[in-house]
Amino acid sequence: MRTAIVPPPRAPRMGRGWYLAAVLSAVLAVGMCLLGWRQADQADRIEAHPVRVEGVVTQLPTGGGTYSAVSYRVGGQSHTAAALPLADGTKLGDSICLEHAADDAGAVRICGDTYPQPVGVGLARFSVPVAVALFAVCVLRIWRHRKAVAIRAGQGRLAANLALATEALADGMPAITHGKRSRRKRRAGGRRGQH
Repeated sequence: MRTAIVPPPRAPRMGRGWYLAAVLSAVLAVGMCLLGWRQADQADRIEAHPVRVEGVVTQLPTGGGTYSAVSYRVGGQSHTAAALPLADGTKLGDSICLEHAADDAGAVRICGDTYPQPVGVGLARFSVPVAVALFAVCVLRIWRHRKAVAIRAGQGRLAANLALATEALADGMPAITHGKRSRRKRRAGGRRGQH
């Protein structure tokens, strides 16, 4: 008689959303770190050798994805700074005091501010820890799933090996005993008959 081999239970599949969330959170964390680093680097360069110039507001933020724009001239060349934090009530054509780095006219901030775009720094400070925490949760979930799959696969192999060993033992039992068990029964029966 052959024993039926029971297939191992199928491991639950994990959705691709965990992998996608891990990749996106890692990209977000790296991107926000680069944004924060760039703002800090520009602030340090301006602070090292600040040069004051006067800028003119050429565009106001409208809230629909349009940023502010301030034009200024350095060494006879015209430059434009975008997304600077303008004060409430600022109008087109208003003059604004700006500071730029002596070695880079593109690194510019409003006089008295620490960073060129403080909103970007605040966003980076908030989003980087959140993105790192989300990435850690996703990686932990993926690791646990892979570990569970490996354990189930090992249990399935063990069950299959035990089933094969039991089947081989059952098929080979007569060859192992050489009929000794049946002879003993016969002898015991014969002795009882003699008494």
